[in-house]
Amino acid sequence: MSYAGDLSPHEAWAKLEAGALLVDVRTEGEWAHIGIPDTTSAGGRRNDPLFIQWNLAGGVPNPHFVEQLRREAPEDSAVELVFLCRSGVRSIAAATAATAAGYTSYNVLEGFEGETDRFGDRTVNGWKNRGLPTNLGKI
Repeated sequence: MSYAGDLSPHEAWAKLEAGALLVDVRTEGEWAHIGIPDTTSAGGRRNDPLFIQWNLAGGVPNPHFVEQLRREAPEDSAVELVFLCRSGVRSIAAATAATAAGYTSYNVLEGFEGETDRFGDRTVNGWKNRGLPTNLGKI
């Protein structure tokens, strides 16, 4: 593993309560139409997540991801970053890239929406389905 580790959604929440920063790497469309994590009640050092797309429109990788992360994340190297995507795949790549850039990075297993059920709906697990706070649309 080339990042600090994988966390369940509830373990990720505990990291946020302890002062980690959530980085949502989904697309603008996902933020607007599916919702975003609401971390205001986590009480950590920074309550608002960062929103930095791992992929741009059409699934093209964001060539400026690390540059944007460096610009938006605290310069304090002690701040841990927790990466979240839809299902926990893009966030692995983002956590790996952030670790290579010098950050302590974690991946949220299950992602925001989680796995699909037998009908193809994302109702099995994930941040939303585990009952963690969400809002519809990017702030």
